[in-house]
Amino acid sequence: MSAADISSVREVNFDGLVGPTHNYSGLAVGNVASMSHGGLVSNPKEGALQGLLKMKSLMDAGYAQGVLPPQQRPDIGALRDLGFSGSNGEVLARASKEAPQLLRAVCSASSMWTANAGTITPSIDAPDSRVHFTPANLQSSFHRYLEPQTTGCVLKAIFRDEQHFCHHPVLPATPAFSDEGAANHTRLCGEHGEPGVHLFVYGRQAFGDVRSGEREPKHYPARQTLEASQAVARQHGLTEAQTVFAQQHPDAIDAGVFHNDVIAVGNGPVLLYHEMAFLDEEGTLDELRTKMASPLIPVRVPLEAVSMEDAVASYLFNSQLLSNPDGTMTLVVPGECQEREAVWRTIQDYLLAGNNPISEVVVKDVKQSMRNGGGPACLRLRVVLTEAERAALSGRVLLTNALYTDLTAWVERHYRVRLAPDDLADPQLAEESLAALDELTQLLKIGPVYPFQLG
Repeated sequence: MSAADISSVREVNFDGLVGPTHNYSGLAVGNVASMSHGGLVSNPKEGALQGLLKMKSLMDAGYAQGVLPPQQRPDIGALRDLGFSGSNGEVLARASKEAPQLLRAVCSASSMWTANAGTITPSIDAPDSRVHFTPANLQSSFHRYLEPQTTGCVLKAIFRDEQHFCHHPVLPATPAFSDEGAANHTRLCGEHGEPGVHLFVYGRQAFGDVRSGEREPKHYPARQTLEASQAVARQHGLTEAQTVFAQQHPDAIDAGVFHNDVIAVGNGPVLLYHEMAFLDEEGTLDELRTKMASPLIPVRVPLEAVSMEDAVASYLFNSQLLSNPDGTMTLVVPGECQEREAVWRTIQDYLLAGNNPISEVVVKDVKQSMRNGGGPACLRLRVVLTEAERAALSGRVLLTNALYTDLTAWVERHYRVRLAPDDLADPQLAEESLAALDELTQLLKIGPVYPFQLG
């Protein structure tokens, strides 16, 4: 790839739209924010508008920004598969009475966190020079296990051109191949258009002899397996020289770090991480240094500066780390970082004043997402694309001022301002959601991707 071609490569952040059934059901075991806010009243309209405003502000700042649609919810088909019958209203009413937790699960708007949608390998790293996609099976929780089929349909609808894009099957939905997508994957490189090294972080090993020194968390489940990460790497044709597999620190998982992107974020040559991110910190850094063509720039935040409680509550490491044309980087943090004195002091005195490329911190309000345990980094799927690959995208999914205006008006038309867990049984909510999604697929020009559209 020539210097001109390298400079045309851009990382596009595809943010997930917050869905019409966004609610607080406390479904995610190990996600402290989700569990602590379970049962509260949500505001789907505010959540969707907060997400769109974040996308718009980053687009205005010059970053490439895309949009991914939410899933069809409530997933009445899943309830029917579990033995509920009758009209849609009858199915919802019976589930609400007999299995309210199932009803909450099939109404979850968790697909907004597109960092879990799948794992992506850019064409510069793939042996066939195509962008590779593997949707995550998300088998560790029922409400997310419902997502992969539609996620695959959406990705294939947008990244349709087989000359540029390659789609792989979801891994077997078993505990041995538990896969949570890009939330446990980071690509490190010099510039986006240069070959990179893929850091896969896992919580446990399913088969064979456990590696020396490895141990599992005692309180919360480890959601990503080594075997799943290795399988995705094989699907994408990545070699040993291109990959590093590191175990997440089990004590961090027990503290509420359910995904690695809650404790570390990387971009280009920079790896911003908490000292409790990896079980073998030095071994992980040494292997990255050995395999990367460009020097690794580790930015380590010690425990004495930010406690695990503050890291999880503020989501400092679930921030977006974005590259600027002048070689500096911008860190996009949730507003909760300002509410924790130790975190805000660390940002000002350690990150911004430190010897690293981070030169700016931007604060964004994504409280509706944060209360369910998802910060700015959870809301986006990173896809590195060449100019030709961006031109090959199908649909109207790259954000523009016109698309932002249309999506904002769409949210205003279709979303409720108040949603309590008891409202999920309302058959009118299901009808409102289907009408909204049907209109959205037309607005985005992606064609039919939902079960109710596909028949």
